[in-house]
Amino acid sequence: MNDIRCGSCGRKLGEGVYSLLNIKCPRCGALNCLRAASPTQERHRVPLTEANNGNPNRALDRR
Repeated sequence: MNDIRCGSCGRKLGEGVYSLLNIKCPRCGALNCLRAASPTQERHRVPLTEANNGNPNRALDRR
């Protein structure tokens, strides 16, 4: 879990995981708009049948 702190006064506002969060600090009244960092791009894999051109039993070694 990540600590969520006010950007102005540093007071701990909570802890957790967020993608988008708007929270007002009760101490100083600052509005904190927090966004999660960009997620790592997911790598797409080719399905096994397409990788083997439709033949799932094709030998991998062609010697």
